[in-house]
Amino acid sequence: MRSARLALAMIPLAFLGLFFFYPLAAIFQLSLFPQGRFASEALRPLLEKPYYAHVLWFTIWQAAASTLGAFLLGLPAAFIFARFRFPGKTLMRAFTTLPFVLPTVVVATAFTALLGPRGLLNEIMAALDGPRINLMRTIWIILLAHVFYNTSVVVRLVGGFWANLDPRLGGAAAVLGAGPWSRFRYVTAPLLMPAILAAGALVYLFNFTSFGVILILGGPGFATIEVEIYRTAMRLFNLPLAAALAIIQLLFTFALMVVYTRLQARAAVPLEFRPRQSTERPPRTWPERLFVFGALAALALFLLAPLLALVLRSFTLGDEMGLQFYRALFVNRTGSVFFVTPIEAVRNSLAFAAATVALSLIVGVSSAYLLAENKGGGSKLAAALDPIFMLPLGASAVTLGFGILIALDEPPLNLRGHLLIIPITHTLIAFPFVVRSLLPILRGLNPRLRDAASVLGARPWQVRRYVDLPIVGRALLVGVVFAFTISMGEFGASLLVARPQFPTLPIAIYRFLGQPGLINYGQALALSVILMFTTAMGFLGIEHLRYGDIGEF
Repeated sequence: MRSARLALAMIPLAFLGLFFFYPLAAIFQLSLFPQGRFASEALRPLLEKPYYAHVLWFTIWQAAASTLGAFLLGLPAAFIFARFRFPGKTLMRAFTTLPFVLPTVVVATAFTALLGPRGLLNEIMAALDGPRINLMRTIWIILLAHVFYNTSVVVRLVGGFWANLDPRLGGAAAVLGAGPWSRFRYVTAPLLMPAILAAGALVYLFNFTSFGVILILGGPGFATIEVEIYRTAMRLFNLPLAAALAIIQLLFTFALMVVYTRLQARAAVPLEFRPRQSTERPPRTWPERLFVFGALAALALFLLAPLLALVLRSFTLGDEMGLQFYRALFVNRTGSVFFVTPIEAVRNSLAFAAATVALSLIVGVSSAYLLAENKGGGSKLAAALDPIFMLPLGASAVTLGFGILIALDEPPLNLRGHLLIIPITHTLIAFPFVVRSLLPILRGLNPRLRDAASVLGARPWQVRRYVDLPIVGRALLVGVVFAFTISMGEFGASLLVARPQFPTLPIAIYRFLGQPGLINYGQALALSVILMFTTAMGFLGIEHLRYGDIGEF
């Protein structure tokens, strides 16, 4: 049994060792020990040039401002979903979560379609003879996109926790004479603090490592550390300096995770949770109805406007309405044999996503079975390995791609120019989601079912096939959809490791957005619509397949 556990552990550990820890070590070696001994040359520009201090400060404050905006919009919505029952609530909750699962390149393109120079808002203002509005290359469109992207985290984490809080606690405070504000300040807010801290830490981390939104919407005038790593490595070809920036990025990211876990541990208190159905009620008074439906309408308008603008502009851009930009996806407009048509980028992404699913299942299923072990030494091994398997989620995609780019460039692991490098990179990001989809089901599996099958003569593979698979099958499909949609929308790491002749769908969108001409912009919109619907269908599939609310994502 011990040898079987060790063999099972070797699959994810070998994968992480080769494609996560080794590339990270290569970053440290390139930046701090380029000749086998410590050298500070790569760090000197970070200390001597004010530009890098400006990049760090911008990364910090824009993440804080974006997090504040997400809470200002998300907390009222979290309260409404937690305490009120209204028609279409399930659909509305799923809709508010959709922006978070959209690829960043789609979100950025959607905001260009709404607020850019060729955006829907300017078309409306032109028809009304009003002033033109162009928020591109401003901090405001960056903040709006971040709030759009992360409000759902606040709604889902805080609202889900809030919905299960016992309302009798507030009722007891009311009997003692506390008013609504006092009840919230002294009873509800302290109890919500673990969920608020968790949501705040996650949203800040997502904004701190923002890449696609800053790169596309901010342009050359704005750069987070994540964006600067890409520009320094791929445009300035200064790999040691990029490695030094990646180290700073890693230190800040893991420091945020440490702070988050400690604050959560201090704030957590034992609670008696109530079923969600017992804490909900319909809005009864006119002020309540006005608040509930007015806030939901404002939230829906904010979340729906960029997505509708993206779809509408993909059909109406230019002088005529139609499918001309979708038809152009199949056309080689240059006549060159080296030109990659946009539809080939779609095929590339589908092929890479299929390979990512296969790799993620191999690594993720073995990891989940190993972590689900709850007896003897298996429990201790699982406790030690669980945080290790989640480490890729704490590293930025650009840092992962950069590490793989500089590490896997010599035999026998010379994968820099190999197509396999893309699904490997995507698997690093996707397999933790497979693990967290499977783990709650595997831990809840009744071991007596396996024992009964073994007593009846079933071999181990038959136990897995005829006992485990029917039970965990739906969770396994959730993991498959997670891996597929993550691979289809991954942008940051792919931009570093992908070969020019094999672009993925997000890379093709980014290239078209950076080229002049109406046809290029129209094709970027059309590709973004395709990617948006692919991701949305995947998310709806996840919501349909999961066991109630079981699952850690």
